[in-house]
Amino acid sequence: MTPADLATRLGIPSGPLFFPVTAYGPDGAVALDVYRAHVRRGVEEGAAAVFACCGTGEFHALTPEEFQACVRAAVEETGGRVPVVAGAGYGTALAVRYARLAEEAGADGLLALPPYLVLAPQEGLLRHYREVAAATALPVIVYQRDNAVFTPGTVVELARTEGIIGLKDGLGDLDLMQRIVSAVRTEAPGDFLYFNGLPTAEQTQLAYRALGVTLYSSAVFCFAPEIALAFHRALTTGDESTVHRLLDGFYRPFVELRARGRGYAVSLVKAGVRLRGLDVGEVRPPLHEPGEDHVKQLARLIERAHALLEEEKK
Repeated sequence: MTPADLATRLGIPSGPLFFPVTAYGPDGAVALDVYRAHVRRGVEEGAAAVFACCGTGEFHALTPEEFQACVRAAVEETGGRVPVVAGAGYGTALAVRYARLAEEAGADGLLALPPYLVLAPQEGLLRHYREVAAATALPVIVYQRDNAVFTPGTVVELARTEGIIGLKDGLGDLDLMQRIVSAVRTEAPGDFLYFNGLPTAEQTQLAYRALGVTLYSSAVFCFAPEIALAFHRALTTGDESTVHRLLDGFYRPFVELRARGRGYAVSLVKAGVRLRGLDVGEVRPPLHEPGEDHVKQLARLIERAHALLEEEKK
């Protein structure tokens, strides 16, 4: 799949972008059969793309061998129906290695995660991502967050780099994003993709759409695809009533619950998958499982969202 093909596929507003959790068995090893079932269900529910072994998929906790096995499993389960984009991170040498492992496994693209630990200057960040992009034929989406925050000028240079096709924003600085979009539009015109990559991106997607950012990741899709799909459908069709009902009755309370524990952007999502009947195991350390009361609150929020959707049908 060429960068243009991937851009076209991801640009089709057919559903949320699915970031599956990585399944572990009782012994802590990767449970590929369960992971395959999780990916397969997501694609059958209507995911527009599968982002395998990224943040929600605990990229940080996987060995290179586990990473490649999961990416290959995701590729096999999607069967070409939607693109598979794999994470790649750490320092430049390891990011390049993960990028090549993903390409060998059949991935269609890469999500380049922030470099490990260091606070690098813009020149260093640009060199890092250019080296990752040059390492394979896979199109690269650069993830802005934490220690990888870019000036508009740096994003212009990224957009001019062969193989880099987009920017996923996990920072949430809308002023910066507006300046980035404007700079790229005027100085590096072309098909450059933008993604809202904040945790629970639905909560902020109305604001991002105003900037022209229509693509977003959906952690909720992992455990409640019917809710994520209803929100996406309402958002794309201009059904403001449903959008506001779900924001007020489900997404805002979910975001507030997620904020009650460190690492809940992953561990609470994984608990949600287990609530819906798929035993994907616990998170690996240093992440920690959410408290029992918080899991019960999540279950009630899911029930409330279903009730809200039923009210819309009346």
